[in-house]
Amino acid sequence: MGRFTLKCLKCGSEYGQTYKLTCDNDNALLRADYVEKHLELRAQPGVGRFHSWLPVQEELRTEAGPITYRSEALAKELGLSNLYIGFSGYWPEKGALIKTCTFKELEAHPTMQLLKESGGKAIVLASAGNTGRAFAHVSALTGTDVYVVVPDSGMPKMWLPEEPTASVHLIRMAPGNDYTDAINLAGRLANLPGMVSEGGARNVARRDGMGTVMLDAAVTIGRMPDHYFQAVGSGTGGISVWEASLRLREDGRFGTKLPKLQLAQNLPFAPMYRAWEAGRREIIPDIDMKNAKEQIEETYASVLTNRAPPYPVIGGLYDALSDTDGIMYGITKEEALEAKKLFEDLEGIDILPPSAVGVASLLKAVEAGKVGKADCILLNVAGGGVERLKEDLTPIPIPSVATARNPEVPLEDLIEGIEE
Repeated sequence: MGRFTLKCLKCGSEYGQTYKLTCDNDNALLRADYVEKHLELRAQPGVGRFHSWLPVQEELRTEAGPITYRSEALAKELGLSNLYIGFSGYWPEKGALIKTCTFKELEAHPTMQLLKESGGKAIVLASAGNTGRAFAHVSALTGTDVYVVVPDSGMPKMWLPEEPTASVHLIRMAPGNDYTDAINLAGRLANLPGMVSEGGARNVARRDGMGTVMLDAAVTIGRMPDHYFQAVGSGTGGISVWEASLRLREDGRFGTKLPKLQLAQNLPFAPMYRAWEAGRREIIPDIDMKNAKEQIEETYASVLTNRAPPYPVIGGLYDALSDTDGIMYGITKEEALEAKKLFEDLEGIDILPPSAVGVASLLKAVEAGKVGKADCILLNVAGGGVERLKEDLTPIPIPSVATARNPEVPLEDLIEGIEE
């Protein structure tokens, strides 16, 4: 008997336990249907305690996992009596031990494990920085080959808490290319023999790994929160917590009302925010992301810039927002920087730019009366503790093995460069 079945959210087709990203019949997302309907915590540190709802056979043994704590200082500042912070990063004093300092590591561990269990050899992904760092770290720990394509702007984020290993292959895009160009090149690389794509939002291991932020919060608080705040680039995090909430509702012990998704994009590049505000399922490029490359260059949290997010797809972010009566915010750089300083001063830990955008959305919601003072709120601080980490470790830059001029570069030239 398997632990889960993959089900298509459109046609209902079912697939066994495998590394599969798309239904054979349509474009909808696949979702893992777990045999275990009750969340039974395992005696593992980190993300492995949520094995019930992770699509892997073997229990994960990593200290990296989300933590949830009740805020005092920020809560008092905002006049909130039930503010909880889900922190994914490095903050050993709080028990947070994600050494890549990003919740993307919650996705990387189950994804690499599922790849191994499915007989896969090498994984290919595009990243604006944080995801690539997380997958490179798990590659260094496990020896599974990973090919990471990163725009030039993401290179400063490509470091490891340990020496990079030969299993980590970092491909830099030349200046002038953005995250979407990296996605296009990675898509071509993934079609080569022996390679598989990590699949982004289409990968159930990625989504269910990130969903552990909501599981940890529900277990810590004893119920699902009323509201959930996070900054989004692709929206995969929002989809993930929605799916985790659906499972918690079915479990029956954590309440029946789904948390209201309150998600933020960083202006000027905010296609999902604009489409949602207009009441549209479709993103219209000429309206929602006019002059995309220029907008992306002006965006403070560059990792939040995805030109092809899983927003309209069945089971995607539009559906998640609709099902939870969600709200989206457009946050300026100034608002994010102000929120970053406030959070760091009050809570006592440094946070990454996307987390600052998420904090800014909470400030906006409080000001606009979109949350009640006594409501139970979960703020996902999806990355932080880099400065704290530097007190204990020295981050080591990952050297690139090749540079791609553009997404159409001949693959044989690129592979030749990598092999050399």
